[in-house]
Amino acid sequence: MNAWYATLNRPPLTPPDWLFGPVWTVLYAMIVIAIVLYFRAARKPNMRLTVVVLAAHLASNFIWTWLFFGLQAPAAALVDIVFLDISLVVVIVRFRKVRPLAALLLVPYLVWVLFATYLNLGFLLLN
Repeated sequence: MNAWYATLNRPPLTPPDWLFGPVWTVLYAMIVIAIVLYFRAARKPNMRLTVVVLAAHLASNFIWTWLFFGLQAPAAALVDIVFLDISLVVVIVRFRKVRPLAALLLVPYLVWVLFATYLNLGFLLLN
């Protein structure tokens, strides 16, 4: 976390700062496993669409951190995280058609990202 973040009013249910690292470590491991399961599947209908959505989603994930913490722009970050939410749902649906376990592995990530969306909106409204 950075000095700017420490000065913000926090929405209810904001986790302690130390929790983010372990949570993201586990989630990223699950994301990697899900992606490997998807790509190892023998049949991947319309794989190009899935790859494009997945790439856009992962770029959006990276960009959110830069928008929120780097530019200190919670409004722009909120727009990005809504795209992140939607693209993740699309990825889960696409993965489910090929490897249901891969989709299931992404559900905790979806829950966390939806929670992060709530937090992002809370930070925007409170600061």
